[in-house]
Amino acid sequence: MFRRLSTGWCRVVAATRHRVLPGDGERGGNPVELAVALPAILVMLFASIQVAVVFVARSTALNAAQSGVNAERLFDAPAGAGEERAARFLRAAGDWLVDWDEPGPSCVVSDTDVTCTVTGKALSVVPGVSFSVQQTAHGTAERWTEPS
Repeated sequence: MFRRLSTGWCRVVAATRHRVLPGDGERGGNPVELAVALPAILVMLFASIQVAVVFVARSTALNAAQSGVNAERLFDAPAGAGEERAARFLRAAGDWLVDWDEPGPSCVVSDTDVTCTVTGKALSVVPGVSFSVQQTAHGTAERWTEPS
């Protein structure tokens, strides 16, 4: 009796083992699809992060330039007050904008206007990729005028 059950069981196992189910030709397809798609997904992920970093670096440079204009446009502001304020802002802002200190922030002052420019490079998330950033802010210098 034991023998009959084992041979009968083997027939059932053999019959179900060789039966082809829908989608059996696709076995192992998911790892292959993942291996093909993963590099493209990673490139898009790092590219989107790099774009966000560039926008943060531009915002940092613009805020530093505006801070420099606000310091330089004051009535009787000392020479170099704008550059010093912009540099202080950039030191406190972190490393979103790198290489800003080689030329340093520059401010041009006329009798009526103040213009400050900050240049640098965005922090690189992708090795070998560099994005230059330059932002300029403009303001009116405070001065005494004659009443009309």
